[in-house]
Amino acid sequence: MEYTRRSVLSALGLGAFAAATGCSAAPSGDGQAAAEGPAEGEITLLTPIFEGSTGKQLLEGKLLPAFKQQNPNVTVKVDYTTYAALNEKLTTGLAGGLMPDVVMLGVGWIPPFAHKKVLAPLPDSLATRFDYEDRVLEPSRYDGKLYALPLVLDTRIVTYRKDMFAEAGIKQPPKDWAELREIAKELARTDGSGKLTRVGFDPFSIDLRQCWETFLFANDGNLFDEAGQEVRFNDERGVEALQLFLDVLKDKSGDYSFKTAAGQPSTLAQGRSAMMMSNNSLWVQLQQQNPELLKEDKVGAFLLANRVPAMLQGGTLVARSASTKHAAAAQKLVEFMGTPETILPTAQQRGSVPGVQDLRTSDYVKNNGFVKLALDNMSKARSEGGTAAWMEIREKIKTTLETAVVGQRTAKEAIDELANLSKEAISRL
Repeated sequence: MEYTRRSVLSALGLGAFAAATGCSAAPSGDGQAAAEGPAEGEITLLTPIFEGSTGKQLLEGKLLPAFKQQNPNVTVKVDYTTYAALNEKLTTGLAGGLMPDVVMLGVGWIPPFAHKKVLAPLPDSLATRFDYEDRVLEPSRYDGKLYALPLVLDTRIVTYRKDMFAEAGIKQPPKDWAELREIAKELARTDGSGKLTRVGFDPFSIDLRQCWETFLFANDGNLFDEAGQEVRFNDERGVEALQLFLDVLKDKSGDYSFKTAAGQPSTLAQGRSAMMMSNNSLWVQLQQQNPELLKEDKVGAFLLANRVPAMLQGGTLVARSASTKHAAAAQKLVEFMGTPETILPTAQQRGSVPGVQDLRTSDYVKNNGFVKLALDNMSKARSEGGTAAWMEIREKIKTTLETAVVGQRTAKEAIDELANLSKEAISRL
């Protein structure tokens, strides 16, 4: 079969991904034997993190020189991208036979790429060489094998303005969604014309897909069955998770238009929200943009809870290509990127959560309240993905859920539509 860039990119997610990999030859064996021998040669690292001048300086000015010192016969060429463009870049590379030797992927991405034998399994001994948080390695496995190492984690939590709570006489964060709605209504503010000037709760300033998943998990729901073959989110728990967003809008304690762009001051920092779904990296953003809020202890955080307390755990994993011609060098780089010495500075520059327990005692964790909250509650973390069809399904979640948020569908109609799309994707595996 011949592939062109146009044919590969004409489909979304797994459609493009399957076209690029469906007729490729699987590597012989399990890929581990090829990693033996001397580490040498020029390899390519594809990364969606280390963005901007600060990230580049950390990677190329500090981390890779340290790797070079340990592996003098290996040269690393860095290819920078973004998470928004990563899947397309990988798909295009696969179609053209230009797969990077080492690639950084998101949580949930391992099953689709490992299923198509794009990634090489790693020695399972790598999973025990450091004291990883118990559940951190779960998204790195597929079909019982280890395919990646965690680099940094990113969790979704609820942040709130302690000063606004105190002003209203509210002493505790909400323990369930009923209390969340009531507190949000109490803390919302309007001007003389009735227009919202402050929302009680802002669930829309983070990715809608990840926000809904966090609510699903807090409602003790699941995306898929353990085998990744059956949809599970289309029961009452998934519908209730989406309905909560519609209820907040109906209460006029939330507004979809209040969402802020990445890098801009958050609604919480601006005083335009009393509670906000956030990434743990908000702590670093506040340090840079609104340090007085942290200094005066005006911002707190808690785990979303309804049937159970839960937080979404995303993050970045590092894996080795099954088609690399320099397997030993590529695996050495994967191993290096998964060390505490690399993880800590990477987490610091992004405001991310390190997944190695030894780093709990670092000054970075001690002085970052949101990271500490995440590490203290890792047993309650859940991750997206769980099916080899994830790359197609993930592309459709936000746009489908959004139809309910803007009033085009009911919550149940949107969830049913997403379930049908997901079942179709799984049927093509």
